[in-house]
Amino acid sequence: MTELSMPFSDLLGVEILDATKEQVRASMAWRADLCTAAGILHGGALMAFADSVGALCAVMNLPEGHLTSTIESKTNFFRAVREGTVEAVAVPLHVGRSTIVVQTDIRDAQDKRVSITTQTQAVLIPPSA
Repeated sequence: MTELSMPFSDLLGVEILDATKEQVRASMAWRADLCTAAGILHGGALMAFADSVGALCAVMNLPEGHLTSTIESKTNFFRAVREGTVEAVAVPLHVGRSTIVVQTDIRDAQDKRVSITTQTQAVLIPPSA
């Protein structure tokens, strides 16, 4: 399985389930330390989850040797998560020479939509060594 190789994603507990150019699937468990004072999975944790999974989707679509960085992200929230595991599915909406646009759908354990994030990733040429 493809690893994210992002320490922050490890801190969140992100587990990659499947990763191809067409789709990246991952899961993240509800944990008290990722919650608001009300015991609801923090929106920032969900956004970071979506950004990490979406970035991996972009990486899967990069030309060889190129890098990427998020340059824009927008999230809509639909429901609170108070327990269980959430699953993210990221798909590329546009793969261009200078940007890749990815949409990440996060659903709860009952397969109800929690959030949708659309992000734009820059396609970066690596600096010469």
